[in-house]
Amino acid sequence: MEINLEKIKADKSIPELLEFSIINIDKPTGPTSFSVSQFVKTSLKLRKTSHLGTLDPMVTGVLPVALSRACRLNDYLMHRDKTYVGIMRLHKEIEDKKLGEEIKNFIGKIIQLPPLRSRVKRALREREVKRFEILERDGKDVLFITEVQAGTYIRKLCDDIGKEIGGAHMLELRRTKAGIFEENQSINLYDFEKAVEEYKRGNESLLRKILIPGEIISQVLPIVFIKNDVVKKCFTGSPIFANFVINLEIKEKLQEGEKICVFSDEKFIGCYNFIGKEDLFARPEFVLN
Repeated sequence: MEINLEKIKADKSIPELLEFSIINIDKPTGPTSFSVSQFVKTSLKLRKTSHLGTLDPMVTGVLPVALSRACRLNDYLMHRDKTYVGIMRLHKEIEDKKLGEEIKNFIGKIIQLPPLRSRVKRALREREVKRFEILERDGKDVLFITEVQAGTYIRKLCDDIGKEIGGAHMLELRRTKAGIFEENQSINLYDFEKAVEEYKRGNESLLRKILIPGEIISQVLPIVFIKNDVVKKCFTGSPIFANFVINLEIKEKLQEGEKICVFSDEKFIGCYNFIGKEDLFARPEFVLN
């Protein structure tokens, strides 16, 4: 059984959606990711927002912003592969064949040292580049697409490639995909403002269209369904026991410590840590009560 997100969205009021939704913003060049998140918060008069994966001020593209209680989904949604399209400027002339050969050396597991201005600890760490493909070349400017593990610095990747070919740096960058959130489903800030203004005038259709229910977590984590008569217990913090579960056969596909999402019919209960020992099926991490 799959979760019908469109039905969930249609059945909820706008205030209910604003309590547990995500907006896929197309971040423009200039503002920080934090300031975009704060703009969404202020515009909708919310108590809290958070963005899923920071973009540098000059980088554009997909920036999902979680609203209110959906902020608790960050850890489950943001540590996912990212896709970028960018321009790398070469410092010296190099043949296409040679450039392609050097790029191949950076596909797979690589070791990166975060840039000086990054917010994370500057220590060597392993990341995976799953794809780095040249789309077009105009002299020393190389248009590329790359798919990488979360936490990979593309600016640093371009610099590291450059060290092998006489120098290169990242000129432009746009994120086209962040986990399950894609560019063609994003909304720019102008259209976001328009939707908010229309909502304030009594027309909720534009705002409703751009709100993504937090139940989209069901597209990321394995879904466990529980019986209706145990929902109250779960909302008061009870673990999930084996006799609560309807699709108990899923147990054979899960590993201890794996994250799961729990539903009763199409009602989201929370995110749990699978235990699978004796009668104890899972322990709660985040319960939407």
